[in-house]
Amino acid sequence: MYFLNFIQQPKILKMKILAFAGSSSNQSINKRFAIYTGNLFEDKQLEILDLNDYELPLFSVDKEEEIGKPAIARTFLDKIDWADVLVLSVAEHNAGLTVAFKNIYDWASRQRVKVFDNKPMLLLSTSPGKGGGKNAVEAAQIIFKRYGGNVRATFSLPSFNDNFDIEAGKISNKEHDDALKDIIRNFDYGKEPS
Repeated sequence: MYFLNFIQQPKILKMKILAFAGSSSNQSINKRFAIYTGNLFEDKQLEILDLNDYELPLFSVDKEEEIGKPAIARTFLDKIDWADVLVLSVAEHNAGLTVAFKNIYDWASRQRVKVFDNKPMLLLSTSPGKGGGKNAVEAAQIIFKRYGGNVRATFSLPSFNDNFDIEAGKISNKEHDDALKDIIRNFDYGKEPS
């Protein structure tokens, strides 16, 4: 009689990464950048969120009284709850955040003020210009504190069209790519208390 002795291997839990852009453009360079960055994390389960799936009327108290608390805003919060890490690339419109992005977290904040639930966040931006959307990153850092934004690192990629290979879906400039990979390698996964 033979007995097989199986050793139970511990289940390896993959880091749940939610990557998305603060843009509703179908050709969003920030979405491409967020997807590339999310894929750089090792041992991960990556989910890509598309803001177009969370369209709502522009927030106002009057509109809230009319339609209540939209389920789609709750769904957005559920996606954030699912994640261990948020990879968010904010688009810059007139030195600030896009209306589409601000609108979903305005609606979501009416259900939970700490929209981002203090999840560790890698805050990114890119733009066709040399600034790389840095104004949007700066605005987001100020605003997100109120909404549970736990920004652990930031990175802005300047001149997207010169530094990102769209066909290959990756940063083409080695210096910028190495800098981003270094941030991810040293990313602080700590979650600050609520």
